[in-house]
Amino acid sequence: MIKAVLFDLDGTIADTAPDLGHALNRMLLARRLDELPITLIRTEASAGSRGLLRLGFNIQPSDDGFEQMRDEFLGNYTERLCHDTHLFSGMAELLDQLEARSLPWGIVTNKPARFTQPLIQLLGLTQRAACVISGDETTHAKPHPEPLLVASQKIAVTPSECIYLGDDLRDVQASLAAGMLPIIANYGYLGNDQPPETWGAKYLIDHPQDLLTYL
Repeated sequence: MIKAVLFDLDGTIADTAPDLGHALNRMLLARRLDELPITLIRTEASAGSRGLLRLGFNIQPSDDGFEQMRDEFLGNYTERLCHDTHLFSGMAELLDQLEARSLPWGIVTNKPARFTQPLIQLLGLTQRAACVISGDETTHAKPHPEPLLVASQKIAVTPSECIYLGDDLRDVQASLAAGMLPIIANYGYLGNDQPPETWGAKYLIDHPQDLLTYL
């Protein structure tokens, strides 16, 4: 029996790609380079600054100048954290349904807390989430199971009684390692070379409210 639902943030609860993309395109324009379309940016949005800088500039963390470019990107993002970001269609209704059924829900993300906490506040979710675990609040980030296990402890629900909904391969890997039921948000960013059907999750949903089927 499922007693709680945990969510990834970027590409699962909220569509953050527009503001992440703005931070990247601002860097491109500053260097007199062409902007990238949002359709392309979405494919790397779940990978954060590392993935987006690779997309825009073909630069890796080991390359000279990466740290400076990441700082510039994060500065841009901080200035426009929740301008065009919004909950995915149907997500607000899903959260209402979970609360109506007295099912706790929480967020487990690799996004650093300095972005996660204000973003959750701006989205109006801070007082509603039973827990929020950011990427720098545990020793290991996803795909390691530690963040999910910490979340299950905070909400006092055993992992086997939790669903974890995410849109990335590492979300499935983390939930399987934690002993949770992984479900793939097929409406999300899905930024992996492998199709989501091969990630190891039994269930995929095309709309947030489809999750109610599994409760």
